[in-house]
Amino acid sequence: MKFREYEKALSVPRIGKYRIACKGDKNKALILYRYNIKLCQKFYGVAGVLEVVLRNAVNEHFKLLLADNEWIVTQATSGFLANYKDTIFSERDKLVRSGKYTHDKLVSSLTFGVWTFMFSRNCYKNSGKTLLRIFPNKTHGLNQRQIYADLDKIRAFRNRIAHHEPLCFDSLGEVNVNYAQEIFDLIIKYLNFLGYNTHELLYGIESPVNTILKIKESASKCNL
Repeated sequence: MKFREYEKALSVPRIGKYRIACKGDKNKALILYRYNIKLCQKFYGVAGVLEVVLRNAVNEHFKLLLADNEWIVTQATSGFLANYKDTIFSERDKLVRSGKYTHDKLVSSLTFGVWTFMFSRNCYKNSGKTLLRIFPNKTHGLNQRQIYADLDKIRAFRNRIAHHEPLCFDSLGEVNVNYAQEIFDLIIKYLNFLGYNTHELLYGIESPVNTILKIKESASKCNL
């Protein structure tokens, strides 16, 4: 395909960011675009693992603490999840209509945003200030505010992946993967906080590290 065909397929504004970053070099722009796709693909796997592990830990925590196997619906009705009542009931009702409702299916259907919200100040307070117990290996002194901020960064980054946004630029449009590296480090840190050996947990799952390094090396050598 010629470059103008890529522009037609992907849109001029989208591919243009890569061309500008590569000083107008069309070939390098396409290489960088493909690197970004690889980065998204590899991040999707590791971010997905964190989401599953985190939500399962939160679910088990509140099932035991509240002695309620349907705690999500209960707390959405009149509790600390009232802010997400419409979202939760909508997911529950879809599962009920399909004849597939179980609490576990509801757990897996809720977005990462819902699970992140549970660490926000008011939700954390209203749920009894116990949720940090799910992190047996967390750094001493790390508080709810910082944990919420970190998880919200991961949530925002995951949304960027879902919308196929660039992960390889800084705020000035220069090639920079520091943001991606920061998020990967956070994902690893929180998997460790949750008590898992990340080498074992992520075994067989492609890591974004090599792609991050390739983008760094290519950018420094102007070989994009």
